[in-house]
Amino acid sequence: MSDDEISIGGGLFEEPEDFRPPPPQAHFTKYERNYATNETNHGINEINLRLVGKSPLWGHLLWNAGVYTANFIEKNSETYVKDKKVVELGAASALPSMLCALNGAAKVIATDYPDPDLLENIEYNINALGYDKAKDIIDVVGYIWGHSVAEVSARLAGVAVDENGEVDESLVKGDAGKADFIIMSDLVFNHSEHEGLFKSCKRLIKPLKNGEPRSGGKCLVVFSPHRPHLVDRDLQFFTDAKELHGFDVEQIEMIHWDHPMFPEEPAETEEIRRRMYCYILHPTW
Repeated sequence: MSDDEISIGGGLFEEPEDFRPPPPQAHFTKYERNYATNETNHGINEINLRLVGKSPLWGHLLWNAGVYTANFIEKNSETYVKDKKVVELGAASALPSMLCALNGAAKVIATDYPDPDLLENIEYNINALGYDKAKDIIDVVGYIWGHSVAEVSARLAGVAVDENGEVDESLVKGDAGKADFIIMSDLVFNHSEHEGLFKSCKRLIKPLKNGEPRSGGKCLVVFSPHRPHLVDRDLQFFTDAKELHGFDVEQIEMIHWDHPMFPEEPAETEEIRRRMYCYILHPTW
């Protein structure tokens, strides 16, 4: 995997149609629901996910962290998801968003970079899920980390958004446009975007209730180190979250997945690449 980082705040270069061969076709993978309850199953034992053929933002893969996140949601839905407002950043296939809908979320906003192929693919997966309520629960929004959260907040609050994504922000009252749960699955590898992620989370997360510690919204952060020599920079995200951005950082666990994402990479780095880190960031404001 290259050390090059993608700055998702910039534009993507346009190329002539015949500049390179057509991109690979979309492909499918399955997620088996091993932790659904009778209440949350809805007759769906597995989810058939369509992934884009190729994406410069790595949206063409179902990452190990995505599977871990999906399992976490199913196991802990009563605490984090049921009757909650949820935002997923960097949704890709939107598996976590769909599982939030199946597990009783009140509203889910699945966001990714405003690339038509990525967003259309999310819509496809929601429509193909086989759970009609998901189409009402989940909104798909093109969003760049660190930019205005007005449209996302409006959709959380149930405020009308026009066809250009414009909204009258004065209509979003109090905490109605805030999220109870923000999902960030395998995003911290992109070190140049950490500040954007923090800005988005701080603008969207529900604040504390009467100043009571850990009574506000929760930001779930899951990742594996894909570049072992940069694992310290991955982990710097959590130091910065606490020291620079005022989050209360809770490490849930660090486990070893049964296989790394890229088994063809050097065996001597496999132990690090198999690690799965799970954290919750709590607001302190």
